[in-house]
Amino acid sequence: MTTHPHTARRTRRLLGLAAAISMTAVLAACSSDGGSDAASGSEDRAVTSEVAPAEEDGAAGGQAAQDRDTGAAGDTSSSSSAGSGAGSGTDGVNRPPAVSQRSVISTGTVSLTSDDVRDARRDVQRVVDSSGGEVTEEQTDTDADGRPVYARLVVRVPAASFGDAMTALEGVADLRGSDRSSEDVSTQVIDTDVRVRAQEASLRRVEQLLARAQGLKDIIWIESQLTRRQAELDSLKGQQAWLADQTRDSTIVVDISRTPEDEPREEEGDAGFLAGFTGGMKALGAVAVGLATITGALLPFAVVLALLGLPAWLLVRRAARRRRPAPAPPTTA
Repeated sequence: MTTHPHTARRTRRLLGLAAAISMTAVLAACSSDGGSDAASGSEDRAVTSEVAPAEEDGAAGGQAAQDRDTGAAGDTSSSSSAGSGAGSGTDGVNRPPAVSQRSVISTGTVSLTSDDVRDARRDVQRVVDSSGGEVTEEQTDTDADGRPVYARLVVRVPAASFGDAMTALEGVADLRGSDRSSEDVSTQVIDTDVRVRAQEASLRRVEQLLARAQGLKDIIWIESQLTRRQAELDSLKGQQAWLADQTRDSTIVVDISRTPEDEPREEEGDAGFLAGFTGGMKALGAVAVGLATITGALLPFAVVLALLGLPAWLLVRRAARRRRPAPAPPTTA
């Protein structure tokens, strides 16, 4: 049997094409299983010099979206914060539903008055101790005798005991005013947690790029990116710690003032001779005070007039005596 040359060449081409397709499929399978391990050295250098800037802009958003998707799929590490997105994991294992927990910052102000500020201060301390809290700031003002007349305390109590602590503090002394406020920061807490995880993942990727970098220029650039991202991560962690502290403990400001002493008031129905006599004495005293005031004001002028007027009056009197004619002698009959 004779084979045509054209037929043989066509058969070889078909076999070569089939072999190429098979090799491509094998390489694709290896690439999907191996992931980033199949990248070459030239790709690493390209990632370091070109891809890293793009990664810098999109790392936080991409990782945040990935974390939200993971939480919706049932990631137990973030399901309690993300809400009701967790049902069962992708591995087919049934997981309990996420428990939604609100994060609330509660603050309060209590203004009190008391005849004894020191005793009221001790009662406030008892309430704080029974609530499991602490006094973080305190200011006390005293009078000339050293007795407290005003006290200001900043109290931190567990968030679960905020309502009971406010009610107890309002009953320590005479209540002058009270104010409560609450702010729901659940969304802010979730967003901060997601951003922290995203920044940590981005930092790890930059550290991997730094480990694979070869050129000095690439190392310097990657280290600058590493420093900047570390600073951003520290700032986010500080915000995360502040939110955790404010939602864990509530703040209450307590003001204690001494009760002002009222002026004595006349009793109703006080009339008759005693009332009239008392009123007359008060009026006489007022008149006497007025006359004494006027006398004191005129006394300096009287002294000056006396010193100047008395000598002038004596001179005038002497001159008048000289001008007076002598009396005629009596005539005898």
